[in-house]
Amino acid sequence: MAFGRRRQAEEPEKGPEVTDEPAEAAEDAAEEAPAEAQPAEGGPWDSEDSFPELQRLDFGSILVPVAQGLGFQVNFEATQVDEEGNPLDGRPVAVLVQYEESAMQLQAFAAPKRSGIWDDVRRETAKDIQEEAQGQTQEGDGPFGPELLAMVPQPLTEEVLAEMPEDFRKQIPAEFVEQGWAPQIIRFLGVDGPRWFLQAVVQGAAIENEEQWQVLEDVLRGVVVVRGDAPMPPRDLLELRIPKEFSEGGDDDEEEAVETFDPFERGPEITEVR
Repeated sequence: MAFGRRRQAEEPEKGPEVTDEPAEAAEDAAEEAPAEAQPAEGGPWDSEDSFPELQRLDFGSILVPVAQGLGFQVNFEATQVDEEGNPLDGRPVAVLVQYEESAMQLQAFAAPKRSGIWDDVRRETAKDIQEEAQGQTQEGDGPFGPELLAMVPQPLTEEVLAEMPEDFRKQIPAEFVEQGWAPQIIRFLGVDGPRWFLQAVVQGAAIENEEQWQVLEDVLRGVVVVRGDAPMPPRDLLELRIPKEFSEGGDDDEEEAVETFDPFERGPEITEVR
């Protein structure tokens, strides 16, 4: 089964098998052995490392490079709702980077110091997609190591079609409309760092368009993860915050590069790291 063309990379060294550990046990054991999980060469970076100076937006646990043509959105998870279920308050759970017809969702999680969690997360994600979303998955190697490509059937009901822009709706093949669903291709990438795990979920034209993917790849390579010193259970989401640029005016270049959207609009997220 092949979903599309993927750039190949050298086979990375496989890390040790991962087992879930309580936060305190993981921290205690980490003192007895050096960290074995390392980010891909050239980034993403740990905040304690020496990394290239770039203009970045500060989202708290992740610092994301800014470049011409990029849009940014913070996805929120509702923590309070009104009687009708409308969100009243929430917490930021993901950063969405948009470029032309492509999007990349970024999330950073706590991880054991001695080993990474991407192998386990990748297997669990594939299982969820196959069993719960009735999709198909394919593993491969990319510029950041092992990754997962998934095909998930997306419903094309009358309600969904009615909400689409007319120009976009006209581009949908008639066979997809007749069968009531269309295949959606999603690319999952993961990077194990020292006591953190960074996940990127890519959708849109960048799945096949090399130019658009290269822009998103450069963004991912420039991300800096700020883990902090507080003990956290593995897989807990590292805290995100809203950059000051989202509420303050900037110069012309920043205004062209930084965009904000409805905070409660969900990004391309079909699975969660548990």
